[in-house]
Amino acid sequence: MNELLSDIKYLPGVGPKRAELLTKELGVATFGDLIHMYPFRYIDRSTIMRIGDIRTGLAYIQVVGRVLRADLCGPGGSVFDPNAPGFRFNAVKRLSVTVTDGSGELEMVFFKGIRWNWERLRPDSVFLFFGKPSEFNGHINIVHPEVDNPPAPGTAQAAGTLTGVYTIPEKLKNAGITGRSIGRMMSAALAACLPQVEDTLPDYILTEKGLCTLRFALQNIHFPASQDALAKATRRLKFEELFLLQLSLLKQKYIRTRAEGGIPMPKVGPDFNACYESLPYDLTGAQKRVIKEIRADLMSGRQMNRLLQGDVGSGKTMVAVLSALIAIGNGYQACIMAPTEVLARQHFANIQKYLSPTSVRSAILTGSSTVRERREIHAGLEDGSIGLIVGTHALLEDNVIFRSLGLAIIDEQHRFGVDQRSKLWSKGPDELHPPHVLVMTATPIPRTLAMTLYGDLDVSVIDEMPPGRKPVQTLQIGQAKRAQLYAFMKREIAKGRQVFVVYPLIFESEKIDLKNLELGYEDIVKAFPFPDYKVAVVHGKQSNEEKNFNMDAFAAGRANILVSTTVIEVGVDVPNASVMVIESAQRFGLSQLHQLRGRVGRGAEESFCILVRDNKLSNESRKRLDLMCATQDGFELAEEDMKMRGPGDLEGTQQSGLPINLGIASLARDGILLSEARAYADRILAVDPSLSDPRNAVLSRELRSSKYEIKDYSKIS
Repeated sequence: MNELLSDIKYLPGVGPKRAELLTKELGVATFGDLIHMYPFRYIDRSTIMRIGDIRTGLAYIQVVGRVLRADLCGPGGSVFDPNAPGFRFNAVKRLSVTVTDGSGELEMVFFKGIRWNWERLRPDSVFLFFGKPSEFNGHINIVHPEVDNPPAPGTAQAAGTLTGVYTIPEKLKNAGITGRSIGRMMSAALAACLPQVEDTLPDYILTEKGLCTLRFALQNIHFPASQDALAKATRRLKFEELFLLQLSLLKQKYIRTRAEGGIPMPKVGPDFNACYESLPYDLTGAQKRVIKEIRADLMSGRQMNRLLQGDVGSGKTMVAVLSALIAIGNGYQACIMAPTEVLARQHFANIQKYLSPTSVRSAILTGSSTVRERREIHAGLEDGSIGLIVGTHALLEDNVIFRSLGLAIIDEQHRFGVDQRSKLWSKGPDELHPPHVLVMTATPIPRTLAMTLYGDLDVSVIDEMPPGRKPVQTLQIGQAKRAQLYAFMKREIAKGRQVFVVYPLIFESEKIDLKNLELGYEDIVKAFPFPDYKVAVVHGKQSNEEKNFNMDAFAAGRANILVSTTVIEVGVDVPNASVMVIESAQRFGLSQLHQLRGRVGRGAEESFCILVRDNKLSNESRKRLDLMCATQDGFELAEEDMKMRGPGDLEGTQQSGLPINLGIASLARDGILLSEARAYADRILAVDPSLSDPRNAVLSRELRSSKYEIKDYSKIS
């Protein structure tokens, strides 16, 4: 029997109730799941401290102490006599045990397991106590220390060991599952499973990369024999995770790039030339380079699958229009899909200007398009008279049928689910000729994250801003400076400029945030009274009609101030807006702050981004705001954001997006190892793209396992 697949309830010390909790809270259903749940840090138990040397602020410590006395304490610190008539243990609130090692005394405090510990920790008995020292009423104590028998001289424990610390959710703690019990379970699971563990990497990789075996790694990641053994185990497990992930992504890319079936688009056509020649400004070198890369893809006879990264305002829309015109010049249609109606309408307005010198008919399709508009658009798409359609999720509806969709452009793609995007792929001319795909994002993605989220895509970067764009002056202020802020806003409005005021809207506290926005709106209306000032408000609870009306009023200059939630984060283009005020700025991530800052500085005037911070700030929040004021580089900010918040949270509370859950590797910390793993995977696939060499049978088997069997959305994302 394969012990790795055994139900966790059969592990000694678990049973059905604990098994249910472990599965629900940690996703641990089998012995194998448990041994692949790694510690997130380690405590060095090699040192026994003298009690007289202990100070607060120290990390975990251990002492060997003789019990002087044990007191059963009631409310208000009263001490019970357990021999008194009517004494009941359930009236005891805490157990206070005083120990000494000759250099001083230390209190151990227990709020749970009082009776058991009181019976065990008798005066004059000697134990090893381990825990974190804290201070209460001027005295140092350890609350709920781990208690062991003192180590015998010369034993391993006397020499000290590294102890793994595991993530234990509150529900498990309440059920009595402690770090110690997880350690016991892990020991039992390894004893049962290790003999059956087969290596997941071929021998030649272990040799070439100098990696330890999987059995050694699993034993030493949980119970390190030494710091060196832990380092070897960690490197092996991290490399394997990143290598197999990259191998999976690159294999999809190899298959796709070797397959025929892409729609060939050999020419550019007159509409492309008409648009290009009538541009009022020269494209940047970066825009020209990216268009060449896209053109080469479209001519190749293989399906294009390209990610276009460009900072806010770098000119991605222009690249999208010119790419669409190449498709149209070859007799195909193109679509541009945006995540919100506001952004779709804005794209459409800009695109119509670019298309004015061409003969291309364009249209927009959103959730609020009327029945009559839809009927006309559906007919135009089916007969091919509409060359370029801009839209929201409405483009994905089954009754939207193209005559010949050759290019699908997806803007701010992280806002769309992969299953939704796959519907666009199915709208190509036929099954053998899926449309070319261009994915665009203005959210700068750290290199390591791009390698993982988009490891199977070709990546283009617009790393140059159009000439004439001035950097946005960024400064932070406290709540006490609000009067000065309002005076500054009035001066800018007097110059004919407009102002954004943005409030956070975080999913967990939507009601509170909405209330904050409403109170803020009232405050601004008082400070900027009608008719001298006109204030518009936009938030997610409004109907599309209300949102569009208020956005249009601001965009057209009929409103001086737009009070909004982050609905305006992506793509809103009002060149006359010169001030971005971000309320409670510490609640935003760096990438989000940078996106919001990109809403201003789009005209020729000097622009400002003012970060209004709350009175209480964590060190991390302060560091984030300082960094925002120090640099305009979106990629630098994205790298820092990932280091601070982790890759799973770059887009805020709802964004994960990683193709697999990494168990031990970190995209934020293991960038060098990720690059090494990707280069090595590339090298193997260059020689054996289908992994059919018998030496690679192990790799082929691993990629078919559930963890690395990433759904193949390579054609659409």
